[in-house]
Amino acid sequence: MHIKTIPLGGDSPVVIQTMWKDRLSYSDLDEAEKRITELAKMGCGILRFAVPDIAAAEVLGSLAERVSMPLVADIHFDHNIALRCMDFPIAKLRINPGNIGSKGEIGREKIKTLLDKAADKEIPIRIGVNGGSLPQDIKKQVEDGTIQPPEALVEAAERELEIFNEFGFSRIIVSIKASKIADTISANRIFAARNNIPLHLGLTEAGPLVAGIARSSAALSILLAEGIGDTIRVSLSGSMENEVIAAREILGAAAEIAELNGNETAAKRLRQGRVSIISCPRCGRHGFDTHGFLNRHLPLLYSLDRDLSIAVMGCEVNGPHEARHADLGITGSGNKVIIFRQGKIVKVTNADEADDVFLKELERT
Repeated sequence: MHIKTIPLGGDSPVVIQTMWKDRLSYSDLDEAEKRITELAKMGCGILRFAVPDIAAAEVLGSLAERVSMPLVADIHFDHNIALRCMDFPIAKLRINPGNIGSKGEIGREKIKTLLDKAADKEIPIRIGVNGGSLPQDIKKQVEDGTIQPPEALVEAAERELEIFNEFGFSRIIVSIKASKIADTISANRIFAARNNIPLHLGLTEAGPLVAGIARSSAALSILLAEGIGDTIRVSLSGSMENEVIAAREILGAAAEIAELNGNETAAKRLRQGRVSIISCPRCGRHGFDTHGFLNRHLPLLYSLDRDLSIAVMGCEVNGPHEARHADLGITGSGNKVIIFRQGKIVKVTNADEADDVFLKELERT
């Protein structure tokens, strides 16, 4: 399966995605186009937008005509919004058949019309299921203790799949998310064992930056290392850029775990071949402001499409020696800043000129 030009599933690399954080307007399109270009450089492959009404569909359609990144329309309740989105080069839809209206003849006709148009335009659809949107009968079974939450999530997803199968629609991605780490892991394991359908991984309502990254890392790295998952989004109460960075680091960590477990097939799908940043946390011994340096240059470093390791160290104790494996590094003490490669000092400069010197050396790396 492809999401526009991006392959998804099988042996294809796991794709990073994020979601636009605000309502989009026509006046935002120039800035949005620039920001999407930067997100792509950082490793984002797919970008999703909430589409609450027809007006939002029109704006998103205009943006889709201007950018190459696959854009996804996230739609609830009104199938007419989904139909309008497909008049534009939208790459994928995210819907739940249940809340579009799959019951009764009118509801079935809505779903059929939507799926027929998606099939004609070869637009994949993601079915999204999470713990907060279970059908009432399944929710009651969870409350009664007759079914466990992971099985309930899978049953809800497979129920939605039946609707698609009934109409012969097969370009499907599924996401099964819970706010609990264990439920997310178990549900995706169960679904992956039963179905050969691409999975979108995530932890719903993961939380603010630090908590959200920690919780998402715990859930997603385990699944990814097992070979489960084809695209991921780290849902944070934070910026899109931080979601992409977090996803990249989770993929890298999962690749290491997969290699440790002897699962080279999974590791190959997870490797990004991009910059790896090593930095010390800083302590009372620091002579170089690692925090300030990273705040200034993190977006640039994560935009480099090269297999490099960069070290940003707070003092000479943790500088060239402990980070001697880095392709390029920086550290210092007071007004003295050193740039090093593979543990060997290549430049010595002062604090005022350090950033420029480092960036020039980066161009040569």
